[in-house]
Amino acid sequence: MNVNPTRMELTNLKRKLVTARRGHKLLKDKRDELMRRFLDMVRENKELRREVEQAILEANKHISVARSVMSGEALDVSLMMPKQELSLDVTSRNVMSVNIPVFDVQMRSANESDAYSYGFGFTSGDLDEAVENLSEVFKKMVRLAEIEKSCQMMSAEIEKTRRRVNALEHVLIPQYMDTIKYITMKLDENERSTTTRLMKVKDMMMKQQIELQKKQDNLKNA
Repeated sequence: MNVNPTRMELTNLKRKLVTARRGHKLLKDKRDELMRRFLDMVRENKELRREVEQAILEANKHISVARSVMSGEALDVSLMMPKQELSLDVTSRNVMSVNIPVFDVQMRSANESDAYSYGFGFTSGDLDEAVENLSEVFKKMVRLAEIEKSCQMMSAEIEKTRRRVNALEHVLIPQYMDTIKYITMKLDENERSTTTRLMKVKDMMMKQQIELQKKQDNLKNA
């Protein structure tokens, strides 16, 4: 670092070094905690995705069977007028300075039978199974979307924090330490030079004093 080798600059750099080390520790702790929570979310995401994909696969099987026993027109009419509605409330919560999304699903009716928008007299039982599977897995799908978005945001924050930790650890703190060492050596060198000059001046003054004393002694003897 290009600085003047003065004691004031040395004091400022030491103070900055203490602050940098404290910031480095805090950022490392933040990175480790983010990683812990991120891995927990990744495990939950993996399990949710498996459950959602399995439920959708089962629903698709039942829909295929229903299509084979019902006409396309009848199937379309059965699903044309849904009884159930939902609203999605999106908020956020702060996790280690990351505002991750929170999805809250509210159904218009708590009656589970409202998921079926048709009568049971002229429809296939497989259609009922498909609707039931999709109805049960829907909230898991919303939670999966919430978790995946949270993982993306936390991953970006982890990478940003990691870069800051590396910048402090490998660039800024070593620069401060090297500069402090340089200034300390420079000040020690200047102090030695000053001490040497003072000793030379003292020797010259002593010699002058001795010569003056000799002259005075000679005058007295004369």
